[in-house]
Amino acid sequence: MARPTKETLLDWYRQIVLIRDFEETCHDLYWQKRITGVYLHLYSGHEAVGVGAVAALRPDDSVITAYRDHGVALARGVDAKAIMAEMMGKRTGTSGGKGGSMHLASREHNFWGGYAIVGGHLPLAVGIALESRYNNKDTVVLSFVGDGATNNGYFHESMNMSAIWDLPVVWLIENNFYGMGTRVEDAAGQPELYKRAVAYGMESAGRVDGQNVVEVNEVLSQAVSYARKKGPILIEAITYRYRGHGVSDRQYNERLSDELEQWKAHRDPITILARQLRERFKNVDKDLERIEQEARKTVDEAVQFAEMSPAPDYDDLIRNVYVE
Repeated sequence: MARPTKETLLDWYRQIVLIRDFEETCHDLYWQKRITGVYLHLYSGHEAVGVGAVAALRPDDSVITAYRDHGVALARGVDAKAIMAEMMGKRTGTSGGKGGSMHLASREHNFWGGYAIVGGHLPLAVGIALESRYNNKDTVVLSFVGDGATNNGYFHESMNMSAIWDLPVVWLIENNFYGMGTRVEDAAGQPELYKRAVAYGMESAGRVDGQNVVEVNEVLSQAVSYARKKGPILIEAITYRYRGHGVSDRQYNERLSDELEQWKAHRDPITILARQLRERFKNVDKDLERIEQEARKTVDEAVQFAEMSPAPDYDDLIRNVYVE
């Protein structure tokens, strides 16, 4: 497999920086009560997984994820303005302001969510893949899975069905070590989650360093090619979240402060990719600085767009309930 070009690496850097900036801005907006709602689940720290994985797909392939979905939506190319508007519950949002943080979707991008029920999106991934196989399409479904979701019935049923029907699904477990606040080792009899593929006779690509976007993309590109031709494959990406499970998890930064700082200092996706760029190419610092400034501008414009957008009205409330 050819090494990524400078242009590709810079584009991945742009996406990762944009996601980080977007998520940290959402964190601030929530505590300023400019984003409201019960929950907000951020992708900070996971960026290389989403960017590297989505980059392995074609536009006609499908992507589905759970409620930590903002970063994956941005990586898929969904407009930051529409995402931010949805975060703020505005009519111009991806779901018309009626879904919010956990229910992003874009039919245009074959990005199907964004689901609040833990593991509830996994049977839907099976259904999307079944449609592809049934109609002899050459498309793949990339389904993100949180480590906490691997212990519920949705996960096991979906793995089994995808295996017996040879469905074109790439199951990508994002293992950030904590299902809410419980360590994987305390919740799973087999904490090496990729090994669960064996139970279903399914292919596995093992573990991948989820902080290294180049490694993620290399492994996922091979996995997508496999799924397109042969059937489901399971991968476990080792990553780390920089914020609590959700905004209600206020003890995370204090409880795990030493571990968190180690990951930020030595395993940050932005730092790792910047180092790779500097090692391969000369005089890239100006490019990196420009990208960071552009990301900041994109997020600022998204916030301004969202705040100026109208809120849904009564007609929006009842729209899409009945067939017109």
